[in-house]
Amino acid sequence: MKAFGWAVFLIFALVVIDQTVKIWVEAYMEYHQEIELLPVFSLFRTHNTGVAFSMLSDVGPGLLTLLSLAISAFVLWLLWKTPRDHRVARLGYMLIIAGALGNLIDRVTLGYVVDYFLFHTESWSFAVFNLADAFITVGAMLAVLQEILIWRASPRKPS
Repeated sequence: MKAFGWAVFLIFALVVIDQTVKIWVEAYMEYHQEIELLPVFSLFRTHNTGVAFSMLSDVGPGLLTLLSLAISAFVLWLLWKTPRDHRVARLGYMLIIAGALGNLIDRVTLGYVVDYFLFHTESWSFAVFNLADAFITVGAMLAVLQEILIWRASPRKPS
């Protein structure tokens, strides 16, 4: 039960942080306004009606909401079923759930997801994304890392 309480707390805290930043961006930045923070990193307010890289923008928020709920439920099930000693994967699943919920809140309340991070150079720019997207990406990387750690720790058969 202690691990469950910690998971709920972490997920809730990450969603609050994500939503707080998105509320600030929506309140204090104009649409498509850029605020350069570093020569290669800016805040850039935009809206995404799809998923990663604006894919599925034309399917509408209803189907994307259902898809987000289904994925969140699956990752929650993975979190529930993953052994407690697989801490890296469990942390990854918590990050994925927090990110999915943060973007789901946007999609349900606004009809789009608020994006605001932009890595760029003079001749190139990466897709604009948000903190929830970063949680999902890092979470997925942690889940894969856990699998690599398990594989590396498993006994090897001699060749």
